[in-house]
Amino acid sequence: MSRAEKAQLAMMLEVCAYPKPGNVDRCHDYSDTRLEHFLASTILSRPAFDAAEKAGGRVGSLIREAVLATNTHSGGNTHFGAFILLFPLVIGGDIEGARRVVAGTDVTDAIEFYAAFGLTQVRMGKSDDLDVNDPASVAAIRERGMTLADIMAYSAPRDMVAREWTNGFALTRRCADLLHAHGCGRQAIVAAFLDLLATEPDTFIAKKHGAEVAERTMRCAAEVRDGKQDLAAFDAECVADGINPGSIADITIAGIYVALGEGWQWDC
Repeated sequence: MSRAEKAQLAMMLEVCAYPKPGNVDRCHDYSDTRLEHFLASTILSRPAFDAAEKAGGRVGSLIREAVLATNTHSGGNTHFGAFILLFPLVIGGDIEGARRVVAGTDVTDAIEFYAAFGLTQVRMGKSDDLDVNDPASVAAIRERGMTLADIMAYSAPRDMVAREWTNGFALTRRCADLLHAHGCGRQAIVAAFLDLLATEPDTFIAKKHGAEVAERTMRCAAEVRDGKQDLAAFDAECVADGINPGSIADITIAGIYVALGEGWQWDC
């Protein structure tokens, strides 16, 4: 299986696994984003993954290419965070290679990433002084000589996907190990996702609902994992309240990619 195929397969497997509390899956959609949008993105992003595997290239421009391709549907940002993690992995081949890709980023990667960011519906917090919607911020990046790795380090305290670039893809590695530990197939994905949600406050939830909600969601996930609360009920509560652990979903995709490269079986 090629690296591009593994990236597509990881994206598909994550969104089809159920129930993953609060996230779109084969059993429920959100009003503006449906399962089909996620599946379409796995197909539309293939040329960018092929380019990453065959020619390497600059990670910032590849993320932008993937965002441009997946912006052709009306489902909004489905995989931006996943692209941030997958492209270093596809270019580098594995986590060690991805670390080298991260270390080799430059100012052009940072500018291209900001251009990709501007194409999404993701918006930075009011406290961020480097705002993708402000041309002065892009000029400041050039003046400071900030690489894409620098941008991720800047965002890492508030964004767990960016933090993967600064910690050597630690949660991605942990997710892959959890998948191996939980066996194979859909249930292993759900179990690994729940394990991460039970121990890590999801920063996408924190940005949307506040840190307290993210912490409470983590505690509830731990109760579900420990058999003290029903998974289906927790899932329904999250969906009803619009609590979407999107960052952990992105890390789960990256973990699936790594696990697939290590022989993990999805079709048992």
